[in-house]
Order: sequence, then structure tokens, then C-alpha cells
Amino acid sequence: MDMSAYLGLADLDEAQLQKLNQLEQDLGAVILAIKPTIPIADLTPDQVARLQAAEREMGVILLACQKS
Repeated sequence: MDMSAYLGLADLDEAQLQKLNQLEQDLGAVILAIKPTIPIADLTPDQVARLQAAEREMGVILLACQKS
């Protein structure tokens, strides 16, 4: 499956980039700014918890998007 149809790196303006850089310094981590090309799913708290549990189990980051 070609994921480029769903996700791409966000094109940040200078102010957003400065905020991101500051957040990276504050957290001591590299942060990727990803912009979905389709809407993010509106999940319930229970669904979010299930998604987070799956992330921990698989060792990945999951992003839930609306089905078309």
C-alpha cells in the first residue's frame, strides 16, 4: 500500500518551525511533523486507549484516519 496517499511531512512556516524547535529542546527529542492528507478519525477515549495499547504492543506509532 502506498502510504504517500495518506501522509506527508508537514510544510511548516517559520513560526511553526520555531515552536517545533523549542518543543524539541524542551522534550529532548526529535519530533516529526506529519500532515495527513485525509481527515484524522474522531475516536472515543476507549478507542484511543485501544490504539495506544496496540502501539505499545507492536512498538510502532499508529495514526487512525477516517475511512473514505
